[in-house]
This record gives sequence, C-alpha cells and structure tokens, in this order.
Amino acid sequence: MADGHEHNGHAHVPGRQRRRFPGISSRAYEHPADRSALVALRRLSGFDTVFKALSGLLPERSLRLLFLSDSVRVSDRQFAHLNDMLRDACYILDLEKVPPMYVNQDPQPNAMCIGLDEPIIVVTTGLVELLDEEEMRAVIGHEVGHALSGHAVYRTILLFLTSLAVRVAWIPLGNLAIMAIVTALREWFRKSELSADRAGLLVGQDLQASMRGLMKIAGGNHLHEMNVDAFLEQAEEYEAGGDLRDSVLKIMNVLPRSHPFTAVRAAELKKWAESRDHQRIMDGHYPRRDDDKDASVRDSWRESASSYAGDVKSSKDPLMKLVSDIADGAGDLGNRVRRGFSGFTAPRPPRGPEDPGTSDTRENRPPRDEE
Repeated sequence: MADGHEHNGHAHVPGRQRRRFPGISSRAYEHPADRSALVALRRLSGFDTVFKALSGLLPERSLRLLFLSDSVRVSDRQFAHLNDMLRDACYILDLEKVPPMYVNQDPQPNAMCIGLDEPIIVVTTGLVELLDEEEMRAVIGHEVGHALSGHAVYRTILLFLTSLAVRVAWIPLGNLAIMAIVTALREWFRKSELSADRAGLLVGQDLQASMRGLMKIAGGNHLHEMNVDAFLEQAEEYEAGGDLRDSVLKIMNVLPRSHPFTAVRAAELKKWAESRDHQRIMDGHYPRRDDDKDASVRDSWRESASSYAGDVKSSKDPLMKLVSDIADGAGDLGNRVRRGFSGFTAPRPPRGPEDPGTSDTRENRPPRDEE
C-alpha cells in the first residue's frame, strides 16, 4: 500500500492509502486497440523514415526552454499540491524518474505528455481550476500512464506533423503523404487515451472521481446540474442510436480529433473498472516490466484481434451490427444496407399516369432501378 514513500529526498504521505504496483508493465493497462493501432502505425509505409528524420529535427530543447520560460514549473514551492500528486502517481506506477510538470496559462482544460528523450507533462490553468483534488489526481495519473507507455514520443510527432501539414498544404502530394501519417497517428492516439484513462484509475483508485473529471471536461464545473448515470446513458445512446448514416457521421466526426468523445471514454473506463482484468491488477497479478522483452508480438496481435471481434459482436452501433452479420453470413444484407442509407438519396417525384396505349407493352420495357 502507498502509505508513505520518499522521492528525490522528499518524504510524502498520500491523503489516503492506495495500492502500489511495483514493476508494473504498461501492458497491464494498455487497451488492446492501443497496442494494435501502434503496431499498424509502425507498419505504415514511410513511417519509419519520417520517424527517424523527425527524431533528429524536432526542436525538443526548444520546447523545454519554452515551457521553462513561459509556464510555471511544478515543485515543492510552486503548485505544491500538484507536485505531491505527481510524485504519488509515479510512486504508485513505479515510474523511477519523475517527469517535470508545468502549469500553462490557458483557459481551455487540457493536459498533455510530450517529449522525445524525456517526457514533459503540461496541464493548463483551465484544468487546474476545473477539477477537485481527486479528479486532478486521476488526470495526473493519466499523464504518467502516457509517460510509462512511451506515448510521449508519438504525441510530439503528431503535434509537429499537424503543424507541418498546414504549412505545406499548397504542395498536394507532400500534404497528402503527411496527412496519411497524421490520420494514422490520430487513430492510435485516440486509442492510447483509453489506456491512459485506465492508468489514471490505477493511480486515483476512485472510479467516481474519474467519472466526475470526464463529465466536467464535457460540461464544465456544474456538478449540481449533472449526473454520472445520465452521462453514461448518453454514451449508450450515442453507441446504439440512429442508422447506418449516423454510423458514418460518427466516423467523420471523430477523424479530426486526437481524443475520443468524453462520454465514450467514461463508458469504456467504467466497463474496464468492472472487469476481471482490473480486479486482477488490484489483487497484485499483473505483467512486469522485467518480462516485457519476452512478450510475444503475435500474442499482442491475437489479443487485439480478439478484443476487436468482441467489440464488434457486442456493439449496438448499426454499422458494427452489419459487420457482425456479414461475418456470421446473415442473409438479405443488400436490402439492409439500402434501407440504412435510404436517407442519403432524395426521393424521386411521383410518377404521372401512364401514357395511353402503353400498358399492353409494359413487359417489354427495361426494368426500373429499385428505389
């Protein structure tokens, strides 16, 4: 239990006892889709070349100097309560080196973990002012989870490439190549957020605080006007509602985003918190970093594929149901697809009466297209 510890010579006792996870591997909490998306990203044509080139070109030292000069570095003397939470999170997840953390003046609630050689955690004033202590603890645990998983490198490249894509938008082929990698990075990063949410729960060990934090990010600091159960019902309605048109619109809405939708994140985290996998970690049964070198890539792929198949099978989304039916060999799929997308086609005007003298030749006409 995390009943007391020492980091960098400073003794600290958390506000309440929390379980600690010595030597925990990020594999313990990583969402299977996070791992498979990252593997797919690395297999993307040209990614290795871009990654190696950018690793030497990205102005990481400039980033560090920028935050050092224009933000407030968290320490025992500045934002001491955040410093305590940061050291707590690193102790609980057994992250040996505590990353530097900065508070940046920005009314938009946000946090990020960036850096190539060493991760940096940045939280905005909007987030600090929005969340209470337990909610903030989950967010800091979320960012420490990113650091432990090695996500900071890819997040930094995503930020750089997004900026670069705007600068070279006038070069059609150059922009197309960059946007292909940006799209793949965004797909991975959305999945990595689900992993980091789990890390935040392992650190905070308070599901309600994690739920409240996500709800506040969505709706602001009006807890007396909001309800966690109702918020989770929104996620269920979002996942199950509508027809195939809505499924396509969901995909189009999420593509430009770096984070999944907040209600969906809350529902995913609650489902994991109630799972056997989470309980096993809390009981002390989890993969260790010492065993990472022996972890099988094939097993990771198999686990990811199994997770995706299970999600598709259990999903209430109309498109996912259709995919599941195709996999199961369901009949009459053509008519179901046509009905699902019928709203995309404007109805034809009603036909007028048949011309005189044509009714007896109806069988010789070419067949009309189906509506």
